[in-house]
Amino acid sequence: MQLFESLVQFGHEEVLFYSDPKTGLRAIIGIHSTVLGPALGGTRMWNYTNDQEAIIDVLRLSRGMTYKAAVAGLNLGGGKAVIIGDAKTQKTEGLFRAYGRAVESLGGRYITAEDVNTNVRDMDWIHTETEYVTGVGGIGGSGDPSPFTAYGVYCGIKACAKKQLGKDSVSGLKVAVQGAGNVASYVVQHLTKDGAIVYVTDIYEDKAKKLAADTGSHFISPESILSIDCDIVSPNALGAILNDTSISQLKCSIIAGGANNQLEDEIKHGEMLKARGILYAPDYVINAGGLMNVASEVDGYNKESVLRKAEGIYDTLLTIFSLSEAQNILTIQASNALAEQRIASVAHVHRTFNGQTIINR
Repeated sequence: MQLFESLVQFGHEEVLFYSDPKTGLRAIIGIHSTVLGPALGGTRMWNYTNDQEAIIDVLRLSRGMTYKAAVAGLNLGGGKAVIIGDAKTQKTEGLFRAYGRAVESLGGRYITAEDVNTNVRDMDWIHTETEYVTGVGGIGGSGDPSPFTAYGVYCGIKACAKKQLGKDSVSGLKVAVQGAGNVASYVVQHLTKDGAIVYVTDIYEDKAKKLAADTGSHFISPESILSIDCDIVSPNALGAILNDTSISQLKCSIIAGGANNQLEDEIKHGEMLKARGILYAPDYVINAGGLMNVASEVDGYNKESVLRKAEGIYDTLLTIFSLSEAQNILTIQASNALAEQRIASVAHVHRTFNGQTIINR
């Protein structure tokens, strides 16, 4: 991978690398755009195979956050960060406080939050060193954003069922949920409560089996989740799961889930889904509920307002589907167009965000 060519391709403002040998911190922060406001995006901790894999993840995820905030109508830009390491064995207060100092050094251009393998405790450690973190515990903090991400995914699934199947409810529909983490667990709860027949899996099978037992859903093996005969596949784990191999195995009419960057190649694999008549809900649109939640902290947290915004994902997706049909473009192209239009409409006001943002708590 040519790093500078990738920066040009994705359109990033900057990518920053941080190392602290004493705590073991190795982190990358990608700031894609601050045209609409400070870049907000979570920090995930993952044991990447190599540094290049970590960089690619940062570039794709931070770009997705820019588009997510724009389509959601938030006055925020897009950023994302990764801490390279094993979340099961390498988490320490010192590591996250060192990372907090890195976030603080950006002076508010980047605001962090939870993501894969990070939690409220980790955000609290970061908060010891910087105000530029959301999703913390205590008074004024919004805590774990995953219930709001999941609620938005659930609303989005209903929009897809309305568009593709003409149904106002998921009752009786077969839904295959990939993942049994925080977001996936809440998604499964919403779906089963609404009468859907849910199949669930995870690479950690014990976790998925427990979720199935707790919710009345059905456990299936990880290798079967994308080929099961169902109405909806809901990816809620890691990205790039829609590719040359997996798309040919699908036996569903809808893809709608909370995982980021589900399409390994946006255009190529978006076209493959369209050719098979499968409706794709752009991931950064349907999973925006968590961002809406942590973004609320910037102006003063209001849970009811966040829930109303998350419910709006239903109408946003229907708008995207209509635009996709009218212009004969992919749903991901339609959502990208909406995001780029909003960014362009205010780009003349300021090209980048340079001021400080204080989060109210």
